[in-house]
Order: sequence, then C-alpha cells, then structure tokens
Amino acid sequence: MSIESIIQPDFINISNEIRLRKYDGKADFALRWYQDEETLMLVDGKNESYNMERLNRMYTYLDKHGELYFIEYKVNDIYIEIGDITFSKNDIPIVIGNKDYRGYGIGKKVVLKLIERGRNLGYNKLFVNEIYHYNIGSQKLFEGVGFKKYEQTIKGYRYCLDLNKL
Repeated sequence: MSIESIIQPDFINISNEIRLRKYDGKADFALRWYQDEETLMLVDGKNESYNMERLNRMYTYLDKHGELYFIEYKVNDIYIEIGDITFSKNDIPIVIGNKDYRGYGIGKKVVLKLIERGRNLGYNKLFVNEIYHYNIGSQKLFEGVGFKKYEQTIKGYRYCLDLNKL
C-alpha cells in the first residue's frame, strides 16, 4: 500500500543477501512463524497460535496502515522469506520469524534502510508503538539505531526517532 500517495517499491535491496519484498497477498509460508510460542510472546505478548484466517487479517491490517514487506535472505542464489516488517511513521513492527536468522544483525540492517527511506520521504520522526518489557532483543535493536524510549506502557515502552537529529 502507498503511504500518503507514495508508491511502495516492489523490492528494497538491503545488501547482497538481504532484500525486502512487497507483500503480495500470499503468506502461507509465514504461518509457522506465528505458531511458534516464543515468537508469539515477543510479538503479541501471549502464546495464542495463529491460523491462516488470523494471519491474513493481520497482514491485511498492516498492509492498509503502512508498507508491508517480507524480509528475504539469499541462500544458494534463491531468496527465502525469513520475516516481515511494516514501515509507517507511527510504527515499525518487525519479526524475524525464522529463528535460524536471529542474532545476525539482519533486523538492524533492515531498520536502518527503512530509517533512510523515512528521511528520503521527508519524515521528521519515526515511532515504534510498543516493545514489551521482556523483548530485550527488539529494545536493543531500536535503541541501537537511535530510537529513544519516550513513554512507558503497561507492557513495555514506546519509542521515537527524531530524524532531524541524525
């Protein structure tokens, strides 16, 4: 979906191995990510497993409220989906659903590229709506690229990045 009449690119290259692919309505491969208890706790704060209907509802919502992408990693010259991210001014939810790819800085590279996109679009600030208290990896990711906590919520924190101070 476009943001403020901006055309969403089909692909955003992050590196030789990593790219973002625009959501195309197909997401059956992602169901296993949202059936994993650990991932569900980090994303939703509960371990209620998704079915395809719920997954499609989530992706439809995210696609309507921002630019929804699948994070892809090149393995043997073929890109495989390893996660998802939605880019908007008001929130940047990210999931590295394939646990084999967590902890390698992929999320950081992706978020840095979307910060660059925000600057190119003329945004002054970017926000993350909420990161749970116990999701230390996500807190470190966003703080590591310059986001600051600006509000405590019942379950965690809201973050802001002032793009004018970069």
